[in-house]
Amino acid sequence: MNNPFENLEPNNVWQFFYEITQIPRPSKHEEKIIEYLENFAKSRKLEYKKDRVGNIVIRKPASKGGENKPMVALQCHVDMVCEKNADVEKDFLKDPIEPYIDGEWVKAKGTTLGADDGIGVAMQLAILDSDIKDLGPIECLFTVDEETGLTGANGLENDMIQSKYLINLDSEDEGQIFIGCAGGKNTIGYVPIKYQLGLEKNIAEIFVSGLQGGHSGDDIEKKRGNAIKLITRIIYDLLENNETVQLINIEGGNLHNAIPREAKAEICFDGEEQYNQITNLVEEYQQIFKTELKISDPGVKVTINKKGKTDKWLDRQMAERLIRLLYVLPHGVFAWSQDIPDFVETSTNLASIKKQNEEYVITTSQRSSLESAKENICNKVRSAFELAQAKVEVNDGYPGWTPNPESYLLKIVAEETQKVLNRKPVIRAIHAGLECGLFSEKFPGLEMVSIGPEMKGVHSPDERLLIPSVQRTYDILINVLKRINI
Repeated sequence: MNNPFENLEPNNVWQFFYEITQIPRPSKHEEKIIEYLENFAKSRKLEYKKDRVGNIVIRKPASKGGENKPMVALQCHVDMVCEKNADVEKDFLKDPIEPYIDGEWVKAKGTTLGADDGIGVAMQLAILDSDIKDLGPIECLFTVDEETGLTGANGLENDMIQSKYLINLDSEDEGQIFIGCAGGKNTIGYVPIKYQLGLEKNIAEIFVSGLQGGHSGDDIEKKRGNAIKLITRIIYDLLENNETVQLINIEGGNLHNAIPREAKAEICFDGEEQYNQITNLVEEYQQIFKTELKISDPGVKVTINKKGKTDKWLDRQMAERLIRLLYVLPHGVFAWSQDIPDFVETSTNLASIKKQNEEYVITTSQRSSLESAKENICNKVRSAFELAQAKVEVNDGYPGWTPNPESYLLKIVAEETQKVLNRKPVIRAIHAGLECGLFSEKFPGLEMVSIGPEMKGVHSPDERLLIPSVQRTYDILINVLKRINI
């Protein structure tokens, strides 16, 4: 496709961003984008290093006038969340993203855009490729596999950062400077599948769609609907009140850090009269959900369709235990901060349920700015799994990032942000996880901030990037790099 960004400024940033959208880069499959970065460094004769987990750092000497300035690190991740609408055909391992301009926004056709964090990659490449004067030495760190658990940052080797200061470019709120983040863990349950056979029944599929979804850190406080939770309510009602209705399958959600937008369940039933009853129940729930989610998810939709016949379905006891587990698993804000007004302290996300081989894999993610509270919510989720006789796995997670409001770097970034935007920036912590938490653990004393242009709907096909905010963020970044001198 033709580059839709040819006339946008800063031109070099948008050119690099377009090239990045054409490179498949799902989490854990970043080989092509890393090769692109290596070729970039080689073609410009820049020093670079790749570590054993695939992270790459590219270093550029000081430009004229910046010879006596300290080295500064710029950092972002190269992988992207690959989400698409159900009616879109896309192989994220092979196919490019199809970006387009809609007014002041850049969007993608039916998929995530990958501006999280492709626009950060583009800004770093533009600076490495520039001849801007008065810049000190710069190292640009590109990490892998951020979206599935920060594993690139977790495996980062100690010689990959040599700087005293680091600017992370993975934020999505223009005019906000982030100086702290929550830590997180994933708690995963495994429910063995048992089947039973019987006389042939009719199949119907119930599908919940039209939800906004979003980032399980940034958007968890917005009370958006969780498709798994919604479809569970319908199936619970059906199994409680219809002995002959059986559950064949239930699946929904995708990534651990995305609020599920869609979920489906297959059931089987006896005849046309019962199908009409089920259809009436589905329509009732459509209205219930429309009322409950009229602000957060006005587009919520519940549909039912016939799908043939079967003589095999989930064992009744096992199905009821699974549905009760999904019903009772917590989702959403668990506690608000007692220190920071309107700031989420602790949350949990019921992220996905998928059938793999002969078991259901249920993925949940927990976040908190307090280590003790993170352990508490993990234990709550774990207990629900264990009561349902599920096997449980809890990963090591990642640490939080403690704010340093007295940072020299923060002072410079705040002043330059105010100059460019003509308003005082908001300085805050974020409930989402940032790689800075791991960097603070690996490199004690490293001063860090996180900034970025304005984005909405990240981790969903509604992801969009505000065009004018890219120029402003790039200007702030250049101004900061010129000013840092101690």
